[in-house]
Amino acid sequence: MAKIRLKIIGMDCAEEVAVLKAELMPVSGVQELAFDILHGTVTVTYADGHLEPNDLIRAVSRTGMRADIFNESNLAAPNETTWQHRSRIATTAMSGLFIATGFFVHAIAVGWKTAFGEHGTVSIPVIAQGFYLLAIFAGAWFVLPKAWIALRRIRPDMNLLMVVAIAGAIFIGEWFEAATVSFLFALSLALEGWSVGRARRAIAALMQMTPPQARVVGDDGTETMIAVESVPVGSRLLVKPGERIPLDGTVFTGQTAINQAPITGESMPVSKTVGDEVFAGTINQDGAIEIIASKTAGETTLAHIIQLVQEAQSKRSPSEQWVEKFARYYTPAVMSLAIAVALIPPLMGGSWSQWFYEGLVLLVIACPCALVISTPVSIVASLAAAAKHGVLIKGGMYVELPARIRAIALDKTGTLTEGRPEVTRIIPLSGHNEAELLRIAAAIELRSEHPLAKAVVRHAAKLGINPEAVDTYQAVKGKGATASMSGRAVWIGSHRYLEERGEETAEMHQWMEEISADGNSVVVVGEDGHVCGIIALADRVRQNARTAILDMKAAGIGHVVMLTGDNRPTAQAIARITAMDEFHAELLPQDKIAAIDDLVREHGIVGMVGDGVNDAPALARANLGIAMGAVGTDAAMETADIVLMTDDLSRLPWLVRHSRRTLRIIRQNIFASLTVKAMFVVLTLFGHASLWAAIAADMGISLLVVFNALRLLRG
Repeated sequence: MAKIRLKIIGMDCAEEVAVLKAELMPVSGVQELAFDILHGTVTVTYADGHLEPNDLIRAVSRTGMRADIFNESNLAAPNETTWQHRSRIATTAMSGLFIATGFFVHAIAVGWKTAFGEHGTVSIPVIAQGFYLLAIFAGAWFVLPKAWIALRRIRPDMNLLMVVAIAGAIFIGEWFEAATVSFLFALSLALEGWSVGRARRAIAALMQMTPPQARVVGDDGTETMIAVESVPVGSRLLVKPGERIPLDGTVFTGQTAINQAPITGESMPVSKTVGDEVFAGTINQDGAIEIIASKTAGETTLAHIIQLVQEAQSKRSPSEQWVEKFARYYTPAVMSLAIAVALIPPLMGGSWSQWFYEGLVLLVIACPCALVISTPVSIVASLAAAAKHGVLIKGGMYVELPARIRAIALDKTGTLTEGRPEVTRIIPLSGHNEAELLRIAAAIELRSEHPLAKAVVRHAAKLGINPEAVDTYQAVKGKGATASMSGRAVWIGSHRYLEERGEETAEMHQWMEEISADGNSVVVVGEDGHVCGIIALADRVRQNARTAILDMKAAGIGHVVMLTGDNRPTAQAIARITAMDEFHAELLPQDKIAAIDDLVREHGIVGMVGDGVNDAPALARANLGIAMGAVGTDAAMETADIVLMTDDLSRLPWLVRHSRRTLRIIRQNIFASLTVKAMFVVLTLFGHASLWAAIAADMGISLLVVFNALRLLRG
C-alpha cells in the first residue's frame, strides 16, 4: 500500500467532499480517501504500482475543482488560487455596490410615485432590475459553475441550493431579495475563507520555525551559508545570538541560554553548555555557539512534530464523525421539507407565490456549512494551541479523550520522579568491602540501560572504580541480570529477585524493608551462592508532582494511580508524597497491562502516563497513552497518543482542561448551528421568514461558530 496527498483548489465544504469521493473512489487502485477540509487536501491510499497521480488530477478536474501534488509550500495556501481569491473579493464588492445602486434607484422611483399620489403596488423600474441582475451575477460568479456541475450530476449541494433560491426569487418578482441572497452568500464565503485561514496559518507557522539556511563551519574555520536540507549529519554549525537553531544537534563549543518554547512550551530559557542537546526551531538568546548536527532536516524533532500534526488532521474526532453523519441525513430531509412546503399548502388553497417563496427560504436553510465547518476548525485550533504549549496531540480523536478520562495511571521512575536516581547507601556483606561490591555491580550494570543501572555505574566512576568486562550477560526481565566475570557467576537484582533465589536472611529482609520505607530503591548483588551486599538508591520526586496530582483531581480526574516495578515500601513512600489514591508496586510489564485492564473495568476511560518506551505495552492498552518528557525521543513520539514534550507534570491538568474547553466549544457550535436552523424552519412554516434574513442568519452563524472555535488558539 502507498499514499499520495493532493492539494485541492476549490474544496471548501463537506458538499465538495461528497463530490470528490464519488469521482475518486472509482479510480483504479484507490483503496481509501482521507479528507482535510481545513487545508483543502486529500490523502489517497492505493495499491503499489496501480495508480498514476495524473489519473487522480484528471478525476478532480471533472468536478470543477483543481488538484496539485501536495508539498509543504502549499500547506498554508488558501483552498483557491490567488486570482480566484482576489476575484472573489472584487466580485463580492461589485455585487454589494450594484445592490446599493439598484436600491437607490428603486427608492427614488418609489418616492417619486408616492409624491404624485400614486397608490397600490409599485413595480420595480427596469433600470433598478438591471442593477439587481448585475449584483446577482457578480455575487454568484463563482457559485454558478459549481451549481451547474451539481445539477449535471444530479447531486444537489449548497451552490445549487443558492442558485435555485435566487432563480426562484427572480421568478416571483423578488429582485431585491434575489440580489441580497447572492451578495450575502458571496460575502459569507469570503469571510469564512478568511477566518478559517487563521487556523490553517497557525499550523503552517510550525514550518517556518526552522531557518532556511545554516551557517556551516569548515575545517579551516570558514563559514558558508547552506540550505538546511543539504546539511549532512556531523556538520559544525555556528549559531549567533538571536538566531534560530537550524538542526537538532549537540553543543560543541560555547554556552548560552536557549528559548525552547517553540518546541516544549517552556516559559523560561534553558541553559546549554558543551555536550547538551539543542533542537531545530528553538532560539539562541545569549552567546554564540557551535553545534554538531545530529539529524538531517527531515528527521529533526520539529520535523516529527510537523509530520504528526499534519497526519492528525485526517484522524477525525467523534464529534466530527457525528456531524458528518448528521449532515448526510439533514440536507435531504430539509430539501424534502422545502418541496412539501412549496406544494402542499397551495394544493390546499394557499397562495402559490407565498408558499413557493417559503420553500425557497427552506432551501437556503438546507445549507449545512456552519454545522460542518465548525468542528474541524475547533479541532485544528485545539491542536495548534496544544502544540504551542508543548503538548503534541496526534489526532482529532485524541483531542476529546482527556475530557472523558475518569482515572489515570502514572509510571514512577522518570514520570513522578526525575528519573536520575543516585546511590545513597552501600551495605557490603559476606566479607566484601564497598569497592568490591561496586566493582561487581558496575561490571554487570554496564550492559543495562535501566536508570538504576546507570546510577550505579556513575557512582562507581565518581569513586574511581573501574569495572572489569563480563564474559556473558543475561537480563532477567523486570527483575535484574546475571553475568559471568573472571569465571565466577555473578548477579544483580531487586528484593523480589533475591527472594526468588532463596538466598535472603531475616536480617537482610529487615534492612531492606527499613531502607525502602525511607523511599529508597534496593539493589542486591551476589555471586557464587552468597550475597555480596545491598545498594540503596533514591530518585527525587519532581518538585511539582504533588501539586500537579492535586490539580488533576481538581480538574475532575476521579482516581489517580501509580504503577511501578519498584519495591512496595519505596512505592508507598512516593505515593504518600505525591497524594496518590492508589499504588501498585513490583510490577512486571505484563502486570502493568493487567492493572490498566482492572482500571478500565472499574472506571471506564483510563489514561496512562509513562516514558513512551519502557511503558509502551501499558500505554497501548490504556484508552489514552501519554508519553512524558519526550523532546528529541522518536520512540516516545511514535508510541503514545499524546506527547508531553517536557518533564512538566503541570501539563497534565492543563491538557484535561484544554480538552474540556474544546469539547465545550464544539458543543456550543453544534447547538448554535442547529438552533438557528430550527428557528428558521419554524418561522418559515408560519410564513414569517425571508430569503435575505435566512442567508444573513446562515452567514452570521457560520462566522460566529468559526470565531468561537478560534478562541482555542489563545490556549
